[in-house]
Amino acid sequence: MPAGVPIWLRHDASLAHDIPGHPERPARLRGLEAVAAAEEWFGWDVVASPPATREQIERVHPAAYVDAIESLCASGGGAIDLDTACVPDTWPAALHGAGGAVALVDALMTGAAPSGFSAHRPPGHHAEPDRAMGFCFLSNAAIAAEHALLAHGARRVLVLDWDVHHGNGTEAAFLARDEVLFVSLHQWPLYPGTGAAADVGTGAGAGYTVNVPLPSGSGDAAFVSLVEHLVVPLARVAEPGLVLVSAGFDAHVEDPLASCRVTEAGFAGMTASLRRVCAELGVPLGLILEGGYSVEALASSVRSLAPVLGAAQVPAPPRVERHPLAVEAVRRTALHWPALTSA
Repeated sequence: MPAGVPIWLRHDASLAHDIPGHPERPARLRGLEAVAAAEEWFGWDVVASPPATREQIERVHPAAYVDAIESLCASGGGAIDLDTACVPDTWPAALHGAGGAVALVDALMTGAAPSGFSAHRPPGHHAEPDRAMGFCFLSNAAIAAEHALLAHGARRVLVLDWDVHHGNGTEAAFLARDEVLFVSLHQWPLYPGTGAAADVGTGAGAGYTVNVPLPSGSGDAAFVSLVEHLVVPLARVAEPGLVLVSAGFDAHVEDPLASCRVTEAGFAGMTASLRRVCAELGVPLGLILEGGYSVEALASSVRSLAPVLGAAQVPAPPRVERHPLAVEAVRRTALHWPALTSA
């Protein structure tokens, strides 16, 4: 790993966005930050995130969309759909969430930090270029990936989305492009109803979207095997200059909004596989917070993976068998990435 310690990006604006009664609530971050503070922030540098600039945001979202969301918040807010609503404090929170993801990329790509975590809310991976939805307003991971490509000259970015819900917003941003390899592990069927295995991208992006729909009840064995036996070989073949994770924790067995069965050990195991391949490729690894609606499960999951993400020594390979879901996912993906069969 590069010199220095990992970075934890945060901002108080994330705590102000509050829709009463909504599952995406400030308590998520309060609980997470309480645990992190009790662990002395894992020895990481804690940095206040800047707001994203309009230029950074408009690489993903059209100006008219950005104006509309900003104006709606400034006028007092309101409902956008059945799941998504905003208040005046939503816009600053969204700006710092996107800005935190951008600042994470800056730290990683300049070598200022070897790894890191952008811990903000609201989440972002459901926000499509011209549509807020699924609790999300700005597509943080997509904005971060674009920043790595345009500001830091990364040839390719790998974005792994292990949130239990499909990352339709990130997918939409890069569906027809080959600069971003997007892999989504998600429960199926489940909101937002996208992410079929047959959806692999279009045009130049064909094969650069890899959707892995998983049945209800999928747990550590499936998720960790998919990262170790699909994502790791894909990274070796695609050779990204940066790996980002849309790190939702709602696949946890205790989460109230889904029915997968991942545990703290599963999130740490997936992180270990990614750390190892990133070290092999000589590229940095950053996590961007998405979902996770059990306050206790979110905090305990991050506490479990943080020592793996931030360890000076590369973790040992996990002992994980090839799950049948991973075998099938590799078979499908190899239609576009033939080198997977030898990787």
